[in-house]
Order: sequence, then C-alpha cells, then structure tokens
Amino acid sequence: MAMSLTVSELTARTGVDVLEHLERETAIPVLDGLQAQGDLIVVPFALLTGVIVPGFGWREVPSGGIEVIRGAAGANPHVLVADPGVCRWTNRVNDPEGLALGCLDTTGPAYLLHPEHGGSGIAPGRYLVRRQRETTTRSGHAYVALIAD
Repeated sequence: MAMSLTVSELTARTGVDVLEHLERETAIPVLDGLQAQGDLIVVPFALLTGVIVPGFGWREVPSGGIEVIRGAAGANPHVLVADPGVCRWTNRVNDPEGLALGCLDTTGPAYLLHPEHGGSGIAPGRYLVRRQRETTTRSGHAYVALIAD
C-alpha cells in the first residue's frame, strides 16, 4: 500500500462506493491522533485508561477490508482496509464505557472507508474504534461525547 491512497483506490479494493460529491482522487491524509468518521471515533490507545484487549481473538485485515460496523437498516458500512500482514483487528475489547467496536494494531497505514464520509487514514500504532454517544444535558442541550475517558 502506498503511504497515502485515494478514495478511488479504496473503493476499487473494497467494492464500497462513495457518494458522488466526494473527491475521489485526492490523497487521504494518514493521521496518528484522535479522529472521527461520521458516528465513529478512532482513539490512540495511549489516550485510554481501563480498556483491556486480550491477546487472543485477533484477525488479519485483508486487502479487501473488514466491515467494522454497518449503519441503520443495513446501509453504509465503515470498512477497515490495509495491506495483508500490516493490520490486525479484534472486537474482543473490555471497554468500561461500553462504546468500543474493536481495536486495531497496524504497522503501516490503515484506512476507514464510508460511503458518506469518504476515507480517513490511520498511522501505525494501536487504536480503539468507538461509537459516538449523544447525551442531553439538564438544560435540554444535546452534545456528542466522543471520548468518555
């Protein structure tokens, strides 16, 4: 995998197409910090406390990707994509907040692809992938909690 792929390259590998208005030929930045893609957030493991990931249950992320989660009514998957042998994924995570979908370890760039949001690049390291949590305050104002630690 090149240091940075385009949305077009990711859609060709996964078969997941993106909405027409998204730029397909721009290189996707590969980031090593906190990042969000729609209703998911990718959190560097070093920022977390209390999360436990066992040493078993990992699987290699194939070139065609792994579906991390699918949206309501079976639409719009978030797909984790990487070169074979570069990234592994497990959904066996003990997250005290109950928001974790899984954990990824990657030694090279990995990518999340989503039809509505396009692609986001993940630098080498270990990350927890969580759902957002919408909360309402006593005054009735809604906000989104991306990290609950």
